[in-house]
Amino acid sequence: MFQHIDIEHPGIFRNLMAEHEIAWDPIELDEGEPIPPLDGYDALMVMGGPMDVFDEEELPWLVPEKAAIREAVSDRDMPYFGFCLGHQLLADALGGRCERMAEAEVGILDISLTEEGRTDALMQGLPQNFKVLQWHGVAVTELPKGGATLASSPVCAIQAQRVGRHAWGLQYHVEMTDQTVREWAAVPAYEQALDAVLGEGALERFDATCRENMPSFNDASRVLFRNFLEAAEFA
Repeated sequence: MFQHIDIEHPGIFRNLMAEHEIAWDPIELDEGEPIPPLDGYDALMVMGGPMDVFDEEELPWLVPEKAAIREAVSDRDMPYFGFCLGHQLLADALGGRCERMAEAEVGILDISLTEEGRTDALMQGLPQNFKVLQWHGVAVTELPKGGATLASSPVCAIQAQRVGRHAWGLQYHVEMTDQTVREWAAVPAYEQALDAVLGEGALERFDATCRENMPSFNDASRVLFRNFLEAAEFA
């Protein structure tokens, strides 16, 4: 599992992996931890982070990370699950395009499954329209070859993607716990985006709304995790 900042960990997925007795190795790329050989790993999960896919000059470790993603998905046909930055890295590493948005998408907002998404293995059991937690200022604007759009929102056309047989990325967040919003608000870039979009001092309101929606968020996380295991032929 690739992580880009210690607070953007797998969240609820840590519990779900424990329930399924799945072992996982967190690789903190921002701390200089090297990417291990992919031999012996069954899947790759890539978390979010405050950096952007185009920050290679400032963060040179993004270059080997993208190479590892290409190896995992294109060369090894390894199941892949990416969240926010991990969604963008999947597209960028495989030849798609990511661009900065005119305004960040932040809040508890509505997304809708596309026609492709309604039949996709990962999305089975989810409603046509549902609310998700958004906190991003960059969007995937062009899919890589072999990609399909599975969900969209009014300001971000590619909220979820599948590339090939079983590599998926979600722009929105599904890994949240009750601590997530306050943990992330400690990151200056995230706090600035929160205040810019929702108004100064929005943290308390945002945290409360997120907690109200946490049961449905966590239910969706369990559905997605189960679907990922089944689609990746682990179940």
